Amino acid sequence: MSSAVRHTSADVPRTRSKTADGKALLAPTHTLTGFQVLATGSYVPDPVVTNADLKERNGFDDSWIIQRTGIKERRQVPVEMATSDLCYEAARRCIDSAGIDKDQIDFLILATFSPDMAFPATACIVQDKLEIRCGAFDLQAACAGFMYALTVGANFVKAGTSKLCLVIGGDANSRITNPRDQKTYPLFGDGAGAVLIGPGDPTQGFLSFHLGSDGSGGELLSRPAGGSRRPVTADDIDAGHQFLQMNGPAVFTWAVNTVTESIQEVLAHANLTPADIDYFIPHQANIRIVNAVSDVLGIPRDRVFTNLHRYGNTSAGSIPLALDEAIHEMNIPRGSKILLSGFGSGLTFGTAVLRW
Repeated sequence: MSSAVRHTSADVPRTRSKTADGKALLAPTHTLTGFQVLATGSYVPDPVVTNADLKERNGFDDSWIIQRTGIKERRQVPVEMATSDLCYEAARRCIDSAGIDKDQIDFLILATFSPDMAFPATACIVQDKLEIRCGAFDLQAACAGFMYALTVGANFVKAGTSKLCLVIGGDANSRITNPRDQKTYPLFGDGAGAVLIGPGDPTQGFLSFHLGSDGSGGELLSRPAGGSRRPVTADDIDAGHQFLQMNGPAVFTWAVNTVTESIQEVLAHANLTPADIDYFIPHQANIRIVNAVSDVLGIPRDRVFTNLHRYGNTSAGSIPLALDEAIHEMNIPRGSKILLSGFGSGLTFGTAVLRW
């Protein structure tokens, strides 16, 4: 990602962003209250891979990684583990934290873009491991996946069709990134987080939220080979097309502009300002993106929770993993206003003000 990109409040548009073909991005903003997050849980695998390890093993420049991303280390699954194992452990810890009978859970939604396999759904694998009987399905919105899944689960709870919904986000990125590519491989790590949501009072839940997408930018961050349009061939494997590929500078610029505008719209809908936010927990992709957004908006950095220096970008696991750690490390009290914002391949984004 280019270090030449600089952003000030004058650089970031105050009107709706545009797609690659010039059309306005429509992301209607809504309110969804009456639900609450009852408990959180997270899990990362034991093996730690530092920048020094990548320098020795892959020949990567550790100073480049720090300067461009702020990442110092990440976790990677051992050979016997997969995404479902990460998600199961995060879910189990969430359930233990809630202190409930797991049989009370009546819905399970799992966000991932690195499923164990094309089918069955990873959610069903986790459901079986947890030994609970409920509806379960996967949701794929890449690094914004948890925000999408949380919104879907909240709607089920709000409608009264779920009393306890388990929402999980997790990815084993080390399995889909190219170990020869310094521009992508060091950025990602493996991990998962989970939340349990249920009915709440009218003041709890999303004071404001929206979900958006810009499919015209899909090629900026994609995994070209391995789907029904392009089954993997030997030539694809030789060229590394089975791995994640990213146009770093373009994604960086899109993320800063879109996330900033998304937050502005969500705050305006709730009649809030950045000063009203108690905690900002963004998708943990790149410290330069996080700092650029918080600086433009005027959110003090001591209100911004980051753990990407320890874990890298864990994709759908990023926000729930950070939320779980923030809840415990910062002792976030009930009634706090937490700003959550995820963004990633699709291109997709989701932002919400959650009253805790």
